[in-house]
Amino acid sequence: MLGAPFRGSEAIAHGLLTRDQLYGPRFKRVFAGVFAPVDLALDLAARSRAAYLMVGGRGGVLVGYSAAELLGADCAPRDALAEVAVPVRIHAKTGLRIVHSAIDPADTVERDGCRVTTPLRTAWDLARRVELVEAVIAVDALARVGGFAPAELLARRAALPGSRGSRRLDQVVALADPGAASPMETRLRVGLLGAGLPAPKVQYEVRDGRDNPVARVDLAYPGARLAVEYVADEPNVPRQREGELADLGWQVVRVHREDVLRGMRRTADRVRAGLARTS
Repeated sequence: MLGAPFRGSEAIAHGLLTRDQLYGPRFKRVFAGVFAPVDLALDLAARSRAAYLMVGGRGGVLVGYSAAELLGADCAPRDALAEVAVPVRIHAKTGLRIVHSAIDPADTVERDGCRVTTPLRTAWDLARRVELVEAVIAVDALARVGGFAPAELLARRAALPGSRGSRRLDQVVALADPGAASPMETRLRVGLLGAGLPAPKVQYEVRDGRDNPVARVDLAYPGARLAVEYVADEPNVPRQREGELADLGWQVVRVHREDVLRGMRRTADRVRAGLARTS
């Protein structure tokens, strides 16, 4: 119990700690009444569980990026706050986003002992609130783990007309692709589309002349035999797979983090040039 976030009052009631030990150097306060070991890294998952310990007994539910994190959807920005919805008024807490609202039980599931919004409901909430690219990233990740089609967001909008922020869902759904394997892959794909390039295939399997699988590439323009690969590791790693693709007449455009975050125009130009070489 004491190796993860815990309620201080429960630890004392069960005889695990004295009050002096709880407020001593071994533990740190995360939220009101909730503590954690001082050396525990408070990532989004840990902060979300801590937030649930504070509000779960008052009908609280983890929502937004907290729900996504516990659902296994990799979409939260590095600086994302823990997020809860509570049907009663509570005071603002540092590091916590609070929505004063009751969540329909049909829109919740249990994960790791916490009530969280379902993948579809979480996508609905985030897609209407966050910036466009982040919305597409969230929908891609949540649709992948939740097994729903992004277009289901439009059906939900039809059932809930006038919902705040729902006008932009057409654009989010049009850009979404649950086949995306990572947030950076989604960000790269949306950047290429924003630069006026055609939509690439996502997680495309390249096969040889005997229909044997050779490689799965992040993004592909099969007609042009052009692959666009997001590379998260160092640039000097072996490129054996690229040689195999080259033997089949494929070009590969390697893209790194900075190419997406700060050099998207140049990256789009590289892809455009690759497409032009086959036209």
